[in-house]
Amino acid sequence: MAYFNFKVISFLSSKQHHKMRGEKTFFSFLPLFLISLLFFIFISQTTATNYPINVWPKPTTFNWPNPKSISLSPNFTISHPPHRYLTPAVYRYLHLILSEHHRPIITPAINLTSSTPLHSLIISISDITSPLALGVNEFYALSTPSDGSPSAYITAETVWGAMRGLETFSQLVYGNPTRVTAGVYIHDLPIFAHRGVMLDTSRNFYGVDDLLRLIKAMSMNKLNVFHWHITDSHSFPLVIPSEPELAGKGAYGNEMMYSPADVQKIVEFGLEHGVRVLPEIDMPAHTGSWAEAYPEIITCANMFWWPAASSPALAAEPGTGQLNPLSPKTYEVVKNVIHATIAMFPDSLFHGGADEINSACWNTDPSIQKFVTSNGTLNQLLEMFINNTLPEILSLNRTVVYWEDVILSANVKVNPSLLSPQNVIMQTWNNGPNNTKRLVTSGYRVIVSSADYYYLDCGHGSFVGNDSRYDQPPGTDQGNGGSWCGPFKTWETIYNYDITYGLTDEEAQLVIGGEVALWSEQADSTVMDSRIWPRASAMAETLWSGNRDETGMKRYAEATDRLNEWRYRMVARGIGAEPIQPLWCVKNPGMCNTVHPFTS
Repeated sequence: MAYFNFKVISFLSSKQHHKMRGEKTFFSFLPLFLISLLFFIFISQTTATNYPINVWPKPTTFNWPNPKSISLSPNFTISHPPHRYLTPAVYRYLHLILSEHHRPIITPAINLTSSTPLHSLIISISDITSPLALGVNEFYALSTPSDGSPSAYITAETVWGAMRGLETFSQLVYGNPTRVTAGVYIHDLPIFAHRGVMLDTSRNFYGVDDLLRLIKAMSMNKLNVFHWHITDSHSFPLVIPSEPELAGKGAYGNEMMYSPADVQKIVEFGLEHGVRVLPEIDMPAHTGSWAEAYPEIITCANMFWWPAASSPALAAEPGTGQLNPLSPKTYEVVKNVIHATIAMFPDSLFHGGADEINSACWNTDPSIQKFVTSNGTLNQLLEMFINNTLPEILSLNRTVVYWEDVILSANVKVNPSLLSPQNVIMQTWNNGPNNTKRLVTSGYRVIVSSADYYYLDCGHGSFVGNDSRYDQPPGTDQGNGGSWCGPFKTWETIYNYDITYGLTDEEAQLVIGGEVALWSEQADSTVMDSRIWPRASAMAETLWSGNRDETGMKRYAEATDRLNEWRYRMVARGIGAEPIQPLWCVKNPGMCNTVHPFTS
């Protein structure tokens, strides 16, 4: 009956799980009255249960009919089919399970049974060969015994689902001596295929160890895409063997570069943690750093970004420079960069940027001035660039991701007919759900990174100097504190954002997922952990299992106590996640709430 119950949740949550359509279940053939009866029985059984041990992100199905625990044998083992990336993951989790001895902030009121200690976890996988790629099956089922059986079980469709199951199992282990929750049944798979963190390593540099720690934390939260915004106008830290001077002159220093060996280490580490690494080479804007090696292909390079009060800015922020689409040398260099980058990164996606084209920057160049005087347009310039570079990327068997600006910008954009939805994915960051709607209506698959909800750098003010916005008398309304995307995006703001808001079911199918973004004007390795975690954990749960419970109610209130506990565990695992409440609130669950958790 326990297995039957946890299958029910997957059916009852179908509104949340629009991405999982196509699966026929037993319930598809039940009469409506029987479904309703099962719904009543199930809800009355589970909503009254306050589980003493939880998992983050919350599984799509979680059934623990009789909360109790069993001892973990000191000789505990994990058996699994051998695999290049699963095997190191198993060794990593085995060490964690045996050594973590996590002590929950509030001691769980769970009886320890006298059953035989748990001796093993047995993993079985249906498809051992499926690569880590967009849309890979991450389903797993997990069960722990309650009847004295010596083994727990994880069954998964793929290696990557098994890794998700291992993370869940590790969170069911606690205490010293070590215990494991007994009689737990979990049936789990994500709503969205693409769940990521974007990190900018151009404005400020992050060491390889920092990126590995980020991937490690992402895996804990079942996030699966590290979107690496590697280059920008500020620096070019990626070593391109065929174009060595790009990093040689464009990086901040010899110690602030990523070699091909570094990239391989990061990519392999990602695969061992079930995290894809998606590279972004932003172009043709945001390329001022390229001018250190090739000044002849960059317009408005190293100019003052805002030349005069009456003149338009040459960039969205200090750090000017854009590739010149009229220069043949531009394409020689760009194609070398594309080929070298794709050779280093095996992921099926390549991010080409294409955001924030600045018309004033292009208009500083004499050749472009002549082009415009001859009835050419800046839109045609961008189309020229896309027409010369997109086929190159597609020829290397990659799907291209562009920022939404490439077709939605009010300034410079291309005709959408040049960008086939079959080959191009759009990433949206402006105008909240409205731009998401515009993109899916045009047939594009979409990654949502709305600055209104998912920009983790927001709320820290402006970084430009001599800013008169701060020269105000006392008592003046400070507005957003000089931050264009202020205020600070709290974890609750992130948790409550539904990335398919306002879409039809059909349109929602085109939203493949979301990414939080940390732009690094005011961030580096010293604050990376606290800027990202646990706010990215909030997004991780909403993209994995949704932000509503089985009755359709928002669950942000009950998520608070669970996130507090999860943040505490992440810190113990070496992740510098910031606190979300005073410890008193953590030790007194619900006492810091302002409303009943089930009234919204």
